[in-house]
Amino acid sequence: MYVVLQCVSIGELLFMTSGQPLLSTSEPQSLQNPNSPSLGISSLGRRNRNASLSSSIFDVETRGNLFDAEDDGNLVAPVGHIGLSVKSVASTSFARSVFYSADNQFYQQFPLEFPPREKRRLVSWGGGVDLQHNSGNLESSRAWSRMQDKLNKSQRIQHKIMQFDDNLSHEENPRMIHVNDPKKTNDKHEFTGNEIRTSNYTLLNFLPKNLFIQFHRIAYLYFLAIAALNQLPPLAVFGRTVSLFPLLFVLCVTAIKDGYEDWRRHRSDRKENNKKALVLQSGKFQLKKWKNIRAGEVVKIIADETIPCDMLLLGTSDPSGIAYIQTMNLDGESNLKTRYARQETASMVFEEGTFSGIIRCEQPNRNIYEFTANMELNGHRFSLSQSNIILRGCQLKNTEWVAGVVVYAGQETKAMLNSAVSPPKRSRLESYMNRETVWLSIFLFVMCSVVALGMCFWLKRHKEQLDTLPYYRKSYTGKEKFPGKPYKYYGIPMETIFSFLSSIIVFQIMIPISLYITMELVRVGQSYFMIGDMHMFDSSTNTRFQCRALNINEDLGQIRYVFSDKTGTLTENKMEFRRGSVYGKNYGSSLPMVGMQDTDVAGVAKEAPAFRRRWKLKSEIGVDSDLMEFLHQDLAGDERIAAHEFFLALAACNTVIPMLSQSPCSTRTGSGSHDDIIAIDYQGESPDEQALVSAASAYGYTLFERTSGHIVIDVNGEKLRLDVLGMHEFDSVRKRMSVVIRFPNNDVKVLVKGADTSMFNTLEEDPARDDYVRQATESHLKDYSSEGLRTLVVAAKDLLGDELAEWQCMYEDASTSLTDRSVKLRQTAAFVERNLRLLGATGIEDKLQEGVPEAIESLRQAGIKVWVLTGDKQETAISIGLSCKLLTGDMHQIVINGNSESECKKLLSDAKAKYGLKLADSRNWNSKLKKKAENNYLEVPVDTKLFKLGSWNAGKGDGTTSPPLALIIDGSSLVYILEKALESELFDIATSCRVVICCRVAPLQKAGIVDLIKSRTDDMTLAIGDGANDVSMIQMADVGVGICGQEGRQAVMASDFSMGQFQFLKRLLLVHGHWNYQRIGYLVLYNFYRNAVFVLMLFWYILYTAYSTTSALTDWSSVLYSVIYTSVPTIVVGILDKDLNHKTLLQYPKLYGAGHRHESYNLYLFWITMIDTLWQSLVVFYIPIFAYRESTIDIWSMGSLWTIAIVILVDVHLAMDIQRWVFFTHIAIWGSIVITFACVVVLDSIPIFPHYGTIYHLAKWPSYWLSISLTTVIAMLPRFIFKVIYQTFWPSDIQIARESERLRRRRSYFRSKTNQGSS
Repeated sequence: MYVVLQCVSIGELLFMTSGQPLLSTSEPQSLQNPNSPSLGISSLGRRNRNASLSSSIFDVETRGNLFDAEDDGNLVAPVGHIGLSVKSVASTSFARSVFYSADNQFYQQFPLEFPPREKRRLVSWGGGVDLQHNSGNLESSRAWSRMQDKLNKSQRIQHKIMQFDDNLSHEENPRMIHVNDPKKTNDKHEFTGNEIRTSNYTLLNFLPKNLFIQFHRIAYLYFLAIAALNQLPPLAVFGRTVSLFPLLFVLCVTAIKDGYEDWRRHRSDRKENNKKALVLQSGKFQLKKWKNIRAGEVVKIIADETIPCDMLLLGTSDPSGIAYIQTMNLDGESNLKTRYARQETASMVFEEGTFSGIIRCEQPNRNIYEFTANMELNGHRFSLSQSNIILRGCQLKNTEWVAGVVVYAGQETKAMLNSAVSPPKRSRLESYMNRETVWLSIFLFVMCSVVALGMCFWLKRHKEQLDTLPYYRKSYTGKEKFPGKPYKYYGIPMETIFSFLSSIIVFQIMIPISLYITMELVRVGQSYFMIGDMHMFDSSTNTRFQCRALNINEDLGQIRYVFSDKTGTLTENKMEFRRGSVYGKNYGSSLPMVGMQDTDVAGVAKEAPAFRRRWKLKSEIGVDSDLMEFLHQDLAGDERIAAHEFFLALAACNTVIPMLSQSPCSTRTGSGSHDDIIAIDYQGESPDEQALVSAASAYGYTLFERTSGHIVIDVNGEKLRLDVLGMHEFDSVRKRMSVVIRFPNNDVKVLVKGADTSMFNTLEEDPARDDYVRQATESHLKDYSSEGLRTLVVAAKDLLGDELAEWQCMYEDASTSLTDRSVKLRQTAAFVERNLRLLGATGIEDKLQEGVPEAIESLRQAGIKVWVLTGDKQETAISIGLSCKLLTGDMHQIVINGNSESECKKLLSDAKAKYGLKLADSRNWNSKLKKKAENNYLEVPVDTKLFKLGSWNAGKGDGTTSPPLALIIDGSSLVYILEKALESELFDIATSCRVVICCRVAPLQKAGIVDLIKSRTDDMTLAIGDGANDVSMIQMADVGVGICGQEGRQAVMASDFSMGQFQFLKRLLLVHGHWNYQRIGYLVLYNFYRNAVFVLMLFWYILYTAYSTTSALTDWSSVLYSVIYTSVPTIVVGILDKDLNHKTLLQYPKLYGAGHRHESYNLYLFWITMIDTLWQSLVVFYIPIFAYRESTIDIWSMGSLWTIAIVILVDVHLAMDIQRWVFFTHIAIWGSIVITFACVVVLDSIPIFPHYGTIYHLAKWPSYWLSISLTTVIAMLPRFIFKVIYQTFWPSDIQIARESERLRRRRSYFRSKTNQGSS
């Protein structure tokens, strides 16, 4: 921009010089009036070679004292006659040049005073000004009075600034940073170094910390106690060492896995900490490891390097102090952002080490969008803001170098403060298993107590016979090996206690430690098939689905909330210009794709100079041939002028930065002229702006240069330089953006674009001319919206005379205001954005990822709420919500945009009152739902079963009434809501809305939103994102999914699962999530049943044998029962069983509600299973007893019979519940029975075992086979009858869908048979 050098000595003199281009592509031509002599002063006090006009201001703290200086030799009476000698500049030694960008009003710094009304025509913020000698005569008295007013206002503003600085210094306990003096900086307060650590363990704490985490599983504590009991000699049922093996094996495997993962984190940290950067040491920049950088040191960053810490910019390679950074790792945006160095610091000579100054800044915090500080330099104090700081993790782009002082390092940087520690994730079903484990422990205690009490009473009843009983006599007889030696009898009390403890060891598999190993193996198998699912393979990036966490597969089937990032997750971050309405005519119905702008279109040739430029855009843009032909016709009239201004507005009304690269060759056209091909790429904060500027370039209006004060546009081969006088950026209140530009002929225009709702009421009233244009444009906008395009309206007007001068005064005052700056800028924008002339409208297609709308709709039908958490602007987020069908036209939008706690509270209260959301009812409903979830997981009315079940569940979960509600809230509001006492109110409103969109949120705020739901409900949450800014959210959610996108792999590395596109989430949840939950839920219940029926059979036997802890089964049978006999079928079914086909699950998303209702695993099913187990154990025990009650069969033969019978029983039980029989299922089920028989035969063939030959003797008796068959039938009969009745009269959605599948298969089978017969 052009900067004003303001030298005040009673009078006020203005001088301007040209700024340097941000991205130098060509030498800008100075536009000066030959009759206006001027003096050009560069940013460092040197004469600028362009000798055009620029501006400079004083530091705000010195403004009040400027008027105390008197130098009569430098007075100029009539300001209209500008005449200033070099002496006047030299004598004004306190004047300092300060350069700032005019691209963003938040980054601008202008003089705190604006000139009097008569002199406003001389002020041009960002443009050359013609200084005429006859520009007007001013009266001295009026000038004096205005200067007195300026003095008073300057003093008032200075007082405000000093108050602001005092507040920062005293009230906020600021951090003191001494520039280039790290020793003094860290003298009183030893700030943290720049070393980071993301690992969870160290070499010293790994073992205790890892064991502490692992023993959160109650079963592990149980088996630890069992192993400890087995070490006591009176209780040693098994070998002391052998009893430790199962627990040690599980602990070691888990520890090795955790240790490997943490070693990878250590390796990543070491690589990061050992990177090197240039640090000023002994007057020279020398390489230094990142981990050794300290606060207060001056660091120099070269282009494309990553910022190692949070740095305050001191200077850049650009004379205007501008730097471009990419904040992809912070907010997920790949577009370039602009940062500025204060001109006071930019003049430092970096290489010679002449650094000084004291910085007072706020304490480290997580807010990446704000920074409050000030700096003292050479006795002057000036303010610093977010625009002056670059954060760790950003990358320097399109800037040769920057230098800055470290203010936050290491763990205190904003990036690290927003990186939440990755919590260890456990399956929700595992947490429920702990509850069932407690119940099983109670059963175990009861059984052991019964055995112990029975032993006590039995010993008392047979107290007199103990000397004659083999196991209880008090001493050996004379015939024994040890005659007279006392037998190990400890008395009735101790024998009772030992009986209790021995029973615990015998019944220990009641709580199956093998279940955890089985679950891990099943999860590995499930992950293998998920990874191999080609329906989740992204061919565009050659990316497969990845399972990075193997312990939460089943949680995918119970997700209630999905928290999604926007950029790169829902969208491709690509937008294309599709339709345009220019002065009432619609263009763009058919857009052929062209890759290079060419002025020869449809046979219309335009004469070009001998050497011209041809611009090659990075991506192909569609153009309308009719519109292109019209733009190249030499016509006059309103329509042609409107078309010209329309594309000028698209090219100029933005903050886009053109990036040029020279092509190595040029082409020769048929006429003999040369075309110099230049590739151009546009970088900007908004993809919409990039699309519009690219479209303007495709139609011949190419923006190819932008500086802080002007832009240069190639209009069909002719270079047009426009001075930017001011810019009003887009905000959510105005919903418009405008730029004030000066043309080479000194005409000033206002170019405006914005939402149609805010633009039409700003148009001028001219019915004769604009009625047709307006009506046609409104019709076109309606058509564009129906096509799902993002629309903008474009308008313009000429700014003349007093209106221009008034706007300049208002704009200058608002831009430099210390209070209510945004309000004043908004008022200034409203002043100039009125009586506009309608030019047309645009329709932009927001490039969503493929299948996103369909995926979101399916998830919503499944009863899953989708929330969007993004760092983008509110309008962009809403537009995406509409594009992906997340927001619908019938939704009422609740917008929360508060800047204080009281304002947020009022907005929340107003929303509740307006839509009838009562806090008490909401809390009672949620507490009621939570209570039901804890007891029965979800209470569903009987009349809502069958087909209505899914719809009831979705509606109940939404808690919404007609009309549906959508909540839109920004990050500023969340600062006050999440950290104050407003969380409950936000929760009540958010859970009553069908859709929630959070915009402008910091990474940790995303995690806070997820935690809001996790901490207040039992619902499962899933977070999905693709950038480093999504890591905290992904780690906080129950399930984290990373997208392998264009924004690095930070999200993937922190996630539990990763995939190539958002649309795969539909299949992941509705298909694999449903299958995994159904399998694991049944697996847990079946393992409880399998072990409990075995233990109960032993319990009945002990009651029959005088409450002794002897067993009829051999030790080998007891060990092999869980390891070989019954384990393999469980694993195979857990991996391969499918209750429904994947096509059915995708066709009917409401079937996913079975996971929400916990149909596969709940407390009710647990008790039913235990009752069934009790019955089956009685049948297994008593039928062989009754069958052989009159025989002389020994105990080992009975034990062999029980072994075979119970294995066949549990396998048949499993076979009855299998939904999908495949080859491997048959092998596992029937092969298990065959292997059990084979093992029994082998064991009974070993002569040294006491049960030698029993199977050969038993197998010859028909009663043996009859008893096994009878046991299986009678044991399974109640279960079979119960299933038939329940599925006939109260079928579930899953059962109905499964029967529908069978009917379809049968119809297809008979149809194919009929076709074969007819052929």
